[in-house]
Amino acid sequence: MPQASIPSVSKTLADFVASSSWADVEAQSAEAKRSILNFFATALGSARDPVVTAAMRTLAPFSGAATSTIIGHSQSMDALCASFLNAVSANLLDFDDTHPETIIHPAAPVAAPILALAETRKLTGRAVLTAFVLGVDVECRIGNAVSPRHYARGWHITSTCGIFGAAAACAKLLGLPAQGIANAIGLAASQSAGNVENLPSAAKNVSVGNAARNGLFAALLAQQGYEAAPRAIEGPLGWARTMGDEPDLARMLDGLGKTWEIAKNTYKPYPAGIVFHSVIDACLLLRERIGRRVDQIDSVTVQGSALLLARGDRPVNNERDARLSIHHCAACGLLLGTAGVAEFAQETVVRPDIARLRHKVRAELDAQMPDGAARVTLRLSSGESLTETVTSPRGSRAAPLGDRDLEQKLREGVRTGRSDWDADRVIDAVWRLDTADEVAALLQSLRPPWASRQMTSN
Repeated sequence: MPQASIPSVSKTLADFVASSSWADVEAQSAEAKRSILNFFATALGSARDPVVTAAMRTLAPFSGAATSTIIGHSQSMDALCASFLNAVSANLLDFDDTHPETIIHPAAPVAAPILALAETRKLTGRAVLTAFVLGVDVECRIGNAVSPRHYARGWHITSTCGIFGAAAACAKLLGLPAQGIANAIGLAASQSAGNVENLPSAAKNVSVGNAARNGLFAALLAQQGYEAAPRAIEGPLGWARTMGDEPDLARMLDGLGKTWEIAKNTYKPYPAGIVFHSVIDACLLLRERIGRRVDQIDSVTVQGSALLLARGDRPVNNERDARLSIHHCAACGLLLGTAGVAEFAQETVVRPDIARLRHKVRAELDAQMPDGAARVTLRLSSGESLTETVTSPRGSRAAPLGDRDLEQKLREGVRTGRSDWDADRVIDAVWRLDTADEVAALLQSLRPPWASRQMTSN
């Protein structure tokens, strides 16, 4: 069959998005709300981080009408700026949700722009949830088609694929027809960027923020009649081939509208790269076994896949390095018995006892171990050797976090992020999002009462 007669990827995905309704996604709404709750938890946890506040200062002089909420703050900005800032803060601590097959963090690039857009257009909670489920499906299906080679080549897949989910979801909220949604997806292909080399720096978060903002921008351009090449994704010189290999269209499109990528989502109990969670869990188990004998540890050997070593066998100079370090994760689990936000903060990273234990950790390749698994062996000064192996860490699909775990994560995010937002108010708002007649009123109700009154008076 001639290629011209085969529907393009953009058109196929756009037809799916345009024809889907609340009735089609309602069964996925519980997981969507869990993902959005986690999104708020992580965004609140870094709302006052210097990276976020620096970005706010940079964007403030250029912001248009202040229509959209900045999570964890009292002030608003325009929808494009809010999309960028909220996606950055949600991704900053390496604490966001994860799609295991691609290692995409789905919520940050999609939730940020649709909430900002919904606030400007006074849309309903059901419209937001519908768009969110569809956007996550689009970004993760495109990610499926190019994984794992796309990431292995150095592309930061949350950013490069997240923009497609943002564009499709925002186009859905704008009520665009299928052709308009297809154009938004094609326009997103021209703006897709982000590289793995930048993971230990805040530059990584810039590309996630851009995925959110530029996805919204693509949808707004499409609304004004901008067009894109029909095969901007899979064409001979399209996105997939220029940024990877031949796309696996079967992995992208099989089960479209019948199986949902949001159903595969997982949530992190630790603010570190997901491949390190088994290291932490194994070290927590070993700590229980050795009791007070932590000072007797002579050596720590961590064995895992090539991915684990490639991502985490690194020196630690700052808190960003720590979140991507086998050595620091092991030290936290063994010495501190916990691995929360504080354990990856700079003051913990520079502690002499943590640094000494990091230097005792050695990483070794075990090609037989699956990605995400770890085997940790301690050798004590007595000569005793103890080993723990974890293949399904806490937070994985085999050991998922429950709703109460996510609520507690949000409460901790408010505390560690030093926000004046009320945690219980946010939790209640997310769980009842499908009943909200107007998302703008719901989001504005989450700000401190004095801030809401100030906005009303202005």
